[in-house]
Amino acid sequence: MGFWVECILFALLSLALQYVGGCDFFRGKWVPESDPSSYPVYNSATCPFIEREFNCEKNGRPDRNYLTYTWQPHDCNLARFDGEDLLRRLRGKKIMFVGDSLSRNQWQSLTCLLSTSVPNANYTIDRVDDVSTFTFMDSGVKVMLDRNVYLVDVVRENIGRVLKLDSIQSGKLWKGIDMLIFNTWHWWNRRGAAQPWDYIQVGNKTYKDMDRMAAFRMALTTWGGWVDSNIDPSKTMVFFQGISPSHYNGTDWNEPTAKTCQGQHQPLLGSTYPGGLPPAVAVLKAALSKIKKPITLLDITNLSLLRKDGHPSIYGLGGRTGMDCSHWCLPGVPDTWNQILYNIILNNKAMHS
Repeated sequence: MGFWVECILFALLSLALQYVGGCDFFRGKWVPESDPSSYPVYNSATCPFIEREFNCEKNGRPDRNYLTYTWQPHDCNLARFDGEDLLRRLRGKKIMFVGDSLSRNQWQSLTCLLSTSVPNANYTIDRVDDVSTFTFMDSGVKVMLDRNVYLVDVVRENIGRVLKLDSIQSGKLWKGIDMLIFNTWHWWNRRGAAQPWDYIQVGNKTYKDMDRMAAFRMALTTWGGWVDSNIDPSKTMVFFQGISPSHYNGTDWNEPTAKTCQGQHQPLLGSTYPGGLPPAVAVLKAALSKIKKPITLLDITNLSLLRKDGHPSIYGLGGRTGMDCSHWCLPGVPDTWNQILYNIILNNKAMHS
């Protein structure tokens, strides 16, 4: 009963978070772009540093239809992404994505959108340990990525690699950042050789394994405590990238003969995904409802569920020997995530210069 009460409370809270300027940016449908010649905004020529695993065009994807759809909210129009304007608003500020490869997907999208908007801008790209920094020299804007798949710590000890659900020492990297966009989920169900830990620790108790959804909930609670203890809302905007979905089972979108996302060329019509939302969404929203400091959920799950056509499939890092229906082609769906992020910033007076 308590869990569902939390979900209802979050639904009420999200009215304030999502209805920016009286519009819910996350409820809508995908429509063909009215001027296809203007899309995509960038490609592998105008953004030559797209990472290979996201560069579907360069990897040989023959169809381009997936590049010509735009997200249309039900109750308003999204302002087109304007990189020059965003760099002006964020002059001298630091933006950091914190999370797994889906955060990297969105970080890469934003760097491409910005650099294409100002093609003659001077920029540098640096990496120190797990943090990459894309710096626009003229505006002093830093767009950063901290690779952190669980948010909480994984520590090597005598018994092996320990996932500590109540420890978040890596939070020291997030202090002093003007805008933080967090994400975690993609790695929580990894098992076998792909699992980067050997034990789970909660307090003084160590477990060989535990219910992964319960572990996810505990980690989000620890992260929420860090936010409440360390974030000054007058100095830092905090976002959480919602659960980015995968498409490995066509039954979920009423196409049972489809075993993967390969060969999907267009979005689902309408606004509702037949297979419903992943259970992790409810856990995330319940955890966010407990955090006292303001956090904006980039509630990208449903709009991304409708884009079964947007994944690399065999045009990703693994090529024809792999099948990637988890990440997203660039250009592609993460550009819309960033367009919505930009529209939220437009409506946030604190970010106006």
